[in-house]
Amino acid sequence: MIRPLLIAAVLSTLAACATTPAVPRSTVAVAPYRDNLELAGRIAINYSRDDKKESLNGKFTWQQTASATDVTLISPTGQTVAVIKVTPTEATLQESGKPPRSAPNLDRLTQQTLGWTLPVSGLRDWLQGYATDREGKRFVASPANDNVITRDGWKLEYMSWQEPVPGEGKDAPPRPKRIDVTRIALGQPVDDMAIRIVIDAAQ
Repeated sequence: MIRPLLIAAVLSTLAACATTPAVPRSTVAVAPYRDNLELAGRIAINYSRDDKKESLNGKFTWQQTASATDVTLISPTGQTVAVIKVTPTEATLQESGKPPRSAPNLDRLTQQTLGWTLPVSGLRDWLQGYATDREGKRFVASPANDNVITRDGWKLEYMSWQEPVPGEGKDAPPRPKRIDVTRIALGQPVDDMAIRIVIDAAQ
């Protein structure tokens, strides 16, 4: 009798699971946008250079104000790989042990220097859950509205969210934790360019 009873119990459990409605994801939008922001986290970049698959994994720090952005890329061993500074008139990139290089366009500068594009101007929005979609409309992320293709051809997927900090309460606006970024053209990935960002700390 034990075996038939066990089978019946399993079937009953499966039937209950099949009829239990899924818990809806939160529709609460991300926290309000901030001009002044400090972040630290991890980054993984996969790209093609000279027809070869390349990758970069490490940590980063991010500091932004209304008019400037400073980014430091750090290797897994703790060495500084590159320091990027962006103002309204100039972008400067300095690799470890090399003189700084400057250009008006950071996307082109990182592509020429590092072999991959770091879209810093877009990341000012994306790291906080905002973007401009391909129709030119303002996108605001939430756990229920977690992906978009931007006007300049990047697909953003908000894969996970930060836990509320002590004192915020469970109803606090969500903040991005992990963001997957893929270069897109006409709906198809191009340049084998993909970035995964995990935010560990924010101020």
